[in-house]
Amino acid sequence: MTETRTKVLLAAALTLLSGHGLADESGKVEELYVKSCAVCHAAGAAGAPKTGDVAQWEPRLAKGMDTLVTNVQTGLNAMPPKGMCFNCSPEDYKALIEYMAKPQ
Repeated sequence: MTETRTKVLLAAALTLLSGHGLADESGKVEELYVKSCAVCHAAGAAGAPKTGDVAQWEPRLAKGMDTLVTNVQTGLNAMPPKGMCFNCSPEDYKALIEYMAKPQ
C-alpha cells in the first residue's frame, strides 16, 4: 500500500470515528429524554414546559442553568426529584434541559 493511500485511509477512519462520538452523545440525550422526560414534557402534562416551546422555556432559562438543574434534582411542583432520570448526572440534566428548550 502506498504511503499516500495509507494516509487517506487513516484520515477517513479518524473522520468516521470522531463523527460517531458526536452521534452517540446526541443519541444519549434523545434516549434519556424519551425514557425520562417525554412522558410529561412532550405534551406539557401537569404544567411541564413543552419540549420545543421556546416561549415556555424562556422564563425558566432566565433563572440560570444552575437553578434549573437544582430544580430537577430536588423536584419542583409536579415533577418528582431527579425528574424520573435517577442515574443522570448534572451534566445529563443540563443537556436534557437544553434539548427540551431548543425549537424542535
